[in-house]
Amino acid sequence: MSVALVILAGGKGKRMQEETGDDLPKVLQPFRGKPLIRHLLDGLRAVDASIAWPPVIVIGYGGELVQKELGSEYQYVRQKEQLGTGHATLQARLVLEGKAEHVLVLYGDHPLVPVAVANTIATTHLAHNNTVTLATVTVDNFDDWRVGLMNYGRMVRDADGNLEKIVEYKDAIDAERAALEVNPGYYCFRASWLWPHLEQLQNVNAQGEYYLTDLVGMAMREGERVETVSIDPRAALGVNTLSDLKRIEALL
Repeated sequence: MSVALVILAGGKGKRMQEETGDDLPKVLQPFRGKPLIRHLLDGLRAVDASIAWPPVIVIGYGGELVQKELGSEYQYVRQKEQLGTGHATLQARLVLEGKAEHVLVLYGDHPLVPVAVANTIATTHLAHNNTVTLATVTVDNFDDWRVGLMNYGRMVRDADGNLEKIVEYKDAIDAERAALEVNPGYYCFRASWLWPHLEQLQNVNAQGEYYLTDLVGMAMREGERVETVSIDPRAALGVNTLSDLKRIEALL
């Protein structure tokens, strides 16, 4: 059963641009001698055979620059408007529908994702015949380098530890924000379920965007099999600011 790998790389990175004074798309911001997205891709080359290589890369702002940097090895699809992670993933439908049974989604501005994380998510997904498999991260607090996880969506569980819902930080109430289990946004979906449900996403939220996160709630309401996989918090760190880059540099 094939798992297609989709890398979302279309963000502008407005906050980063304001700090650096350049107009590079976020995934091309330099880090340790090469763009952020190259750190991710270089680390993923040893994915298990169940994960198809090369990945499909969703480009948007500065897409031509991303293609020029990465070259012809990869397949690209374009997100003409930046309308959220759900909308970005939907752009891959034209090239993947009918060709891949499952879809693993990662992010081009998360440079520390080890290949073991991608393999674990995909392996768990296939072994348990899940509709949705997602990574989660649990921390003791949001101090030091963990402050980079503060604004992530919160995993809300019931008294028995079962996942009830995921709430984006900007949409969460104080009690939900106090949760120490967060959502890094790494998902594996059954493709036949994914594509029609992406079409059903709504953008009624603080950002006015179509969230991949909302698919988890859809699957749970429909009684589909949803499973979480705990990963190292460091693998969840993304980059939005120069401060984020400095924290990651300190970790390495």
